[in-house]
Amino acid sequence: MQSDMPRRGNIHSVESLAALDGKGIRYEVFFMGCPFRCAYCHNPDTWAGEGTMHPTAEELVAKIVRYKPYFGKDGGVTLSGGEVLVQSEFALELTRLLHEKGVNVALDTSGGVPLTNSVKSLLAEADMTILDLKFYDDDGYRRYCRGGIENVLATLDFLQSRGACVWLRTVVVPGINDSEKEIEKYADIVRRYDCVSRWQLLAFHTMGFAKYDKLGIANPLAGTPALPKDRLAQLQDYADSLIGDRYGKETKSL
Repeated sequence: MQSDMPRRGNIHSVESLAALDGKGIRYEVFFMGCPFRCAYCHNPDTWAGEGTMHPTAEELVAKIVRYKPYFGKDGGVTLSGGEVLVQSEFALELTRLLHEKGVNVALDTSGGVPLTNSVKSLLAEADMTILDLKFYDDDGYRRYCRGGIENVLATLDFLQSRGACVWLRTVVVPGINDSEKEIEKYADIVRRYDCVSRWQLLAFHTMGFAKYDKLGIANPLAGTPALPKDRLAQLQDYADSLIGDRYGKETKSL
């Protein structure tokens, strides 16, 4: 017997005026749950368990639309995590309600979730997807994320087939993938996808280390230094040179 109770999300937290995950000013919703256990994750508190909020989609939309005047023509809502695709049915309901209110929606995802019908529907409904390309092969994913690359590439293939707007992100960690040779291997994948309009390298940092101590979780990168800003800039310039100028070629308006 199907329950008449409304679906509720398992939400870690929200940020009302975010500016890094998508264009413009964003209202960001961080979902609980993630299939990966990335060695450099700075939010291990989102991996599993109960979040601080359990709203219905309608309740969350009511909170979000109060901030609509701050979004401007470029801003909107970003659904992140944890991993938003883990709660794809709730996120799809939320996205459709936000679209009814004239609010655009970006997904910030690892791509590590199988492409169920609800995941495909969510990816198709969103205005853009910010997708992590954590490593360029299955070995890297298995070693540092305790998962595989298969679903990530399947997600990219699906987004390509939809002509979607995609930004890729790669965290650069000293001693792991901080060389030009490593960046070249990522670029071999990026060049295959015309849907990718940006590829952004992110610097590994140590700000999340305290969370591992608090949660009693072993930190696999304890002692690893943050990536220097000048080194990040060098590698970003090199990455841009490998894939050409794709900025401003978004196929969906944000």
